[in-house]
Amino acid sequence: MTKLAACLIAFVAAFAVPTFAAAQASPLIVQNAWMRKVPGAETAAVYLVLRNTGVQPVIVVAVRSPVASNVMLHETSTVGGQSQMRMHEQLLIAPGKTVALQPGGLHLMVSGFKKSPLIGQTVPFVLVLSNGETVPVGVVVRSLGAQ
Repeated sequence: MTKLAACLIAFVAAFAVPTFAAAQASPLIVQNAWMRKVPGAETAAVYLVLRNTGVQPVIVVAVRSPVASNVMLHETSTVGGQSQMRMHEQLLIAPGKTVALQPGGLHLMVSGFKKSPLIGQTVPFVLVLSNGETVPVGVVVRSLGAQ
């Protein structure tokens, strides 16, 4: 083997490992993603479970979907017997922890539907993380009475 070939192989090997490491999957695992959609309504709630399998915090800073113009992180709480919703700018999932977005608590509020999703359909969403990564999510549309 010539010195040039050996240098070329060493060069490729040196840069192949970082490329592979950068291509690894996000430590954020998304499970049980579903949307409660009221027929004819302009808004819907999305619920899911987020699990951070990594050693660093994962911060969700935005959520997008091609089917809606607006997706926001909200939290429902009861204060003085009245239900209130509060918007969150971001959601932190600590290392090794799980955060459930569920009815009556944290959830995604979707509005401005470009086309109304149908029951049983899987709708694409994308979670945007603080490090610039994006995590695609398929959200199943369920009926109003779904839990």
